[in-house]
Parts: sequence; C-alpha cells; structure tokens
Amino acid sequence: MIEKIYEFKQQNEKLVEKIIDDDNLALNHMILVKGTGLPEHYSNSNVYMIIIKGIMSLQLGEQEVQSYKEGQIINIPYNTKMRVNNHDEEVLEFFVVKAPNPKYFGGK
Repeated sequence: MIEKIYEFKQQNEKLVEKIIDDDNLALNHMILVKGTGLPEHYSNSNVYMIIIKGIMSLQLGEQEVQSYKEGQIINIPYNTKMRVNNHDEEVLEFFVVKAPNPKYFGGK
C-alpha cells in the first residue's frame, strides 16, 4: 500500500487531537464548544487554520479580535501571538496545518 490513511474524530465535545506529525508537517484537528478556547500562545511554524464548521474568534498580536467563518482559511506567520476562542452557540471545528513541522522550523 503506497498511501497512508489518517482518521480524525467526529464529535460535539471539546477536542484537540494531533493527526499527523511527520517530517513534512504537523496536522491537528480541533473542536471547541461555546465558551472554550486555546491558551494564548505563539505560532511555532507557518500556520494555516481551516475552518470546517462554526465561527472562530481570533486575536493575533495586539490586533482586535476578528471573526472567521466556515469555509475560510487563515494563514498566521511564524512567532505570532494568538488567542483562539469560540464565543458562538455553534460548535467550532477546524484543522491546523503547520508547515514545516515545528520541530524542524528554525532549528527547533
């Protein structure tokens, strides 16, 4: 078999799961219910957030919080301070693509 198959969970509860962590990239799948979010942190690679469902409240650096919706892809540069939350009733589901994999970015 040439291809590799990866699976991700489908649920309506908070979830942070690492799906792929290889030399090429890191891929995470996240689900946030209303009132939940990720701790403030700095991007550790070039990051793409692909919103599958819901509305993401995202603050980058010292900017005002912005809202992003299903079907949008947000590109966040390396070493950007970020805060991700779900303030909406609908469940927020998104994928985080980090390329290159953070363990290879900048010699880390």
